[in-house]
Amino acid sequence: MSALYLGVDLGSSGLRLAVLADAGAPGGEPDAPVLALQAPYPGRFEEPEAWRQGLIQLLAAVPEQIRRRVTALAVDGTSGTLLACGPGGRLLLPPLAAALPYHQACPEQAGAIATLLAAEAGAGAAEDGAWADHPAASSSGSLARALRLLALAREAGLAQGLLLRHQADWLMGWLLDDWRWGEEGNNARLGWDLQQGRWLPGVAEGLGAGALPSIRSSGRRLGALAAETAATLGLPADCQVVAGGTDANAAVLAADPQEGDGIAVLGTTLVLKQFVAAPLAGAGLSNHRVGGRWLAGGASNAGAGILRRFFDDAQIAELSRQMTPDRPTGLALRPLSRRGERFPVDDPELEPILEPRPASDARYLQALLEGLTAIEVAGWRRLRQLGAPELRRVISVGGGARNSQWRALRARALGVPVLNRPKRTAALGMALLARASSRMGADSLLPRP
Repeated sequence: MSALYLGVDLGSSGLRLAVLADAGAPGGEPDAPVLALQAPYPGRFEEPEAWRQGLIQLLAAVPEQIRRRVTALAVDGTSGTLLACGPGGRLLLPPLAAALPYHQACPEQAGAIATLLAAEAGAGAAEDGAWADHPAASSSGSLARALRLLALAREAGLAQGLLLRHQADWLMGWLLDDWRWGEEGNNARLGWDLQQGRWLPGVAEGLGAGALPSIRSSGRRLGALAAETAATLGLPADCQVVAGGTDANAAVLAADPQEGDGIAVLGTTLVLKQFVAAPLAGAGLSNHRVGGRWLAGGASNAGAGILRRFFDDAQIAELSRQMTPDRPTGLALRPLSRRGERFPVDDPELEPILEPRPASDARYLQALLEGLTAIEVAGWRRLRQLGAPELRRVISVGGGARNSQWRALRARALGVPVLNRPKRTAALGMALLARASSRMGADSLLPRP
């Protein structure tokens, strides 16, 4: 029986998995995997036990004959969701029992961030703002959340032996029964310097080197599943765990972009990514290495998640058919799910604008989608201003990529072709990464210029 490769996505709204066979074998093509499943978390998103139990329950739904052929797996998580845990990944009591989610801003940590990053930038940097465009500088980033978690730990007397781990890294630790590791992309906004391959000195000193993970690149094999974990999941004992990535980077792998393509992840939040010749600098911006190339982009706190506050999926589908994309509503909504924005502007105090609400539900849905489209237009414009190449085409992935009327709104506003690829999920991207780690190396995943 041929080998199979498992990808797991810890998304904003739930878990997804995808299983791929070898390229050329049945079930080996990205649009026709062996299996694709999804389920909500069996608990609150911020609860690590919901991540672990969710994976256990989702894999229990996979036929045993498939599980027994999985030779490698990779996991992605929401970029920036950060947990403080004890030695060996042990979960702590309140106020540290839950993770701080990716959208949680910590503006009270702005001064501490400036001090830590100024240590790297040099004398006078705190005063002249030379550190302000660093990926870890935002009060909406992982470093700010880490500083809040450390403050809570010190107040509770729990700082001794504390570990700071992002969502995917914590679950990866459980898979291996080894919490040493962290994947580089997940840790870029915590203070990992991708170009230098090291933690920023000020961050390592301020957080404590012992609290930070040892970083490995996406696609690197870390070892076999722990025996107890393999038995719990029903996977082979020699199944290899591969360092995964962020959910947005996983979606990029699945999208298979070409030169000039931008990738829009239309999930609970809106994420924009574009390959660049060299890292870009700008507030709210992040740079990652994917397939051996630099990938720049940003994530808004706005996204398709706001739609479910007002409509269920069936209503969205029906109301979308009643929309008139060629006739704008003229309502300038800002569909943030809560106060605070990360990109294209980095402003933790920015307020949502969700009114006025017209009598027609179809018109209101269109206005919300127009607001999301306006954020996307501003995001691509921001990337171009910072040095990204001219946008020639946008590939859309995520749940929102199923909505053809939204695609029409976006194509009209962007002035470039927009392609929807809803089957190209982040879980699929992780399955491709797991397969690549076994067959040809992560650098072969994407075409080079």
